[in-house]
Amino acid sequence: MTLERYIRLFAGLFILLSLLLARFHSPNWLWFTVFVGFNLFQSSLTCFCPLEIILQKLGVGGTPPSSRS
Repeated sequence: MTLERYIRLFAGLFILLSLLLARFHSPNWLWFTVFVGFNLFQSSLTCFCPLEIILQKLGVGGTPPSSRS
């Protein structure tokens, strides 16, 4: 999987998780949803994504494997 797909996976997972927590635990978890949404927005404008830096340091999402002929 590419780094971009991992970032989309984490963002979607965090949004769904925070919505579930807001529904069943406390509405204050919606602030986490706002944080994720704002981070996605600023990342699209600045090309700076903290999760991307973390995943790169962990060695996740390098170049996709070449297709075999």
